Amino acid sequence: MLKLIQPDWSAPAVVRAFTTTRTGGLSRDPWGGPDFGGSGGDDTCRVDQNRKLLRGYLPSEPYWLKQVHGSRVVNYEESSTRPIEADAVISTEVGQVCAILTADCLPVLLCNKSGRQVAAVHAGWRGLAAGVLEAAVTAMDGYPEELLAWLGPAIGPQVYTVGQDVVDRFRAVSEENSSAFVRRGERWLADLYQLARLALSRVGVSQVSGGQYCTYSEPEKFFSYRRDGVTGRMASVIWLAEK
Repeated sequence: MLKLIQPDWSAPAVVRAFTTTRTGGLSRDPWGGPDFGGSGGDDTCRVDQNRKLLRGYLPSEPYWLKQVHGSRVVNYEESSTRPIEADAVISTEVGQVCAILTADCLPVLLCNKSGRQVAAVHAGWRGLAAGVLEAAVTAMDGYPEELLAWLGPAIGPQVYTVGQDVVDRFRAVSEENSSAFVRRGERWLADLYQLARLALSRVGVSQVSGGQYCTYSEPEKFFSYRRDGVTGRMASVIWLAEK
């Protein structure tokens, strides 16, 4: 049985979502648990078995993306050739499961208050700097103030170090991003959660929840690429259910 984390947000009842942890699943060490990625060296048969296990919690097969740390957003129906290179997917139809994979990068789930649209966004530092959250919000129907966002498990600001080049990239986007960095010697501690909140705020999304986990610091619960190098991937999924 998979152990799941459900968003702590006030989404409509028709919006269903969760993030997996590393409890359950069939992968062996060093992937140990339910690895859904398939690109980190795990046995592909075990990854397929893990995905079949995940499918039992869902109304349909997830829309798996080929994530490239960019800002491209696709609609669920956009392409029949999958996986497609993108870092966010949007759906407006019941039963279509939007999904992303992470192991330190930030998963962001979005929905509107009316329960008519959902999205899943892969937001590592490169994607955040490239504007993937802004692109996803712009691609969704309606007004940004009608959107809800949940920030899933990512590497936390107390351990995530980056170089000056990353700080400069974000400062070039907006000087207010400086508040998400704290100097530690010759490097900087980076707060992905704060960078995401700032990006969402700039495009009018103010109802943001989540952001309390650290994938690096909780090895019993989460995969972490920064911590382990060879590791599995968690899945964050969202869909619309029947009313």
